[in-house]
Amino acid sequence: MNRVLLFFVVLMYSLTAVCQEVDYKKGMIQVDGKDYAKVEVKKENFGLTKTFTVYNMAGEKIIIAAPALEFEQDKSDNTILYYRVTFLTANQVGIFKVPSLSQEKGFAKLIGQSGIVVNDKVDESKVKELIAAKSASPTVAVDYTMVKRNRAWPVRLKEDKTIEQESIVIGSFKPTGSRDGMDSYEFILPSAVVVAKVSFTGGNNAKNIEVFTLKDNFKRMVPFDDGHTVIASSAGIDKNQIILDRIAKWLMEKNYL
Repeated sequence: MNRVLLFFVVLMYSLTAVCQEVDYKKGMIQVDGKDYAKVEVKKENFGLTKTFTVYNMAGEKIIIAAPALEFEQDKSDNTILYYRVTFLTANQVGIFKVPSLSQEKGFAKLIGQSGIVVNDKVDESKVKELIAAKSASPTVAVDYTMVKRNRAWPVRLKEDKTIEQESIVIGSFKPTGSRDGMDSYEFILPSAVVVAKVSFTGGNNAKNIEVFTLKDNFKRMVPFDDGHTVIASSAGIDKNQIILDRIAKWLMEKNYL
């Protein structure tokens, strides 16, 4: 959908919504004083979140809405939650913002103002308009949970490129390229989530390493010069295994690995 068409869809949807008065009482959505749809509410997470099942006036299940927990909440606005809304009879799904307080009324307003229920059915074209005008595109949340272990034990690199602590695999490393004397690697949790990307020159004698940590989206230069010069080392694990070992320990100490 091009931008001009999307603009007119949003404009027409907004004008339509303004003309409708939506109320929510005792599980019933009312639009302009008339019963519009029934809502069944199920409390979850000690009442902090709720799931909604919407029925038409004939008792047919037409919409299911549940918190979309796999998405990151908007850090600039803690007053909303993301909900996945499935329009059953229209075979459509959208992600929408619902107020974290008064979730039921906020959801009822979203559905009531949409005009998607026509003759006790969900109108497919109106659902598409609603998704175009009101749906959100949040970022998928990444789980950076680390492996439980005794963090006092030394960190060791293994020949299969895994990283162990107390014989427990806490992550792995992967070479991602070498160009003009600069070597690059990724450090990865056992869950396959990349936690850090590093680049450096000088091999095992690298003095300053560019470290980008994805958890906090932060890039910085980290000094690794300990005053010792590596003359030769075994390359059984990796040609840069000495500096990689030190990087892995730094990531562990900084709670990235």
